Amino acid sequence: MGNRSAVIVDERLAVLRDGPDLSARLLQRMSRGRVVLVLGAKRSPDGLMFYRVAVTRRTGGWLQSDAVVSPGKADDDERLLRLIRGSDDFDRVVRARIFLDLFPRSPARPEVLMIYGEAAEAAATKLARDAARQLDEREMTAGGAPVFSYFLSYNGLDRYRRQGISFTFNRATKQFHYDGESWREIVRRYPRSPEAEQARKRLESSAANTK
Repeated sequence: MGNRSAVIVDERLAVLRDGPDLSARLLQRMSRGRVVLVLGAKRSPDGLMFYRVAVTRRTGGWLQSDAVVSPGKADDDERLLRLIRGSDDFDRVVRARIFLDLFPRSPARPEVLMIYGEAAEAAATKLARDAARQLDEREMTAGGAPVFSYFLSYNGLDRYRRQGISFTFNRATKQFHYDGESWREIVRRYPRSPEAEQARKRLESSAANTK
């Protein structure tokens, strides 16, 4: 097999070992989103496939193949889609973002765009509740800045922003809402997909929420 890049999507299995076996010595645990270079492959005695990978110029080892996906490997988009479907909350957002970055021409892209947007909107509800608990009304008033600026500067938004998600804020209800970018992409690029009608409805609802 030729050398190819791969991205860690399941950090539970992302254990770099000094041999292609679960009993081999652990070298390090690796985080989701980390890029490695696949140099070779070998099946362990218990049937698991391991990749020989380079992590840096000086660091390498063996990694269980189920921990990573590669845009150059057939069906890895479908495998990641199954993992996304089985994920919850922020894990779902991160894995969907990895999919969207790695597989721009996958037939499953409209579904993942919808999942990404739905997960972002669900997160918005929880983030608004958390922000309201943590931001003290009297302190905000005393600070003199507009209340909405405190909400939109809430640090709970940071990790979602790093995943490419933007939120709007309804000043009347003090609620965050996903800005709908993934739904707009569905309508624009995949207007005949099964997800398009649902995306249009989501955008209509989003427009009403920002009034």
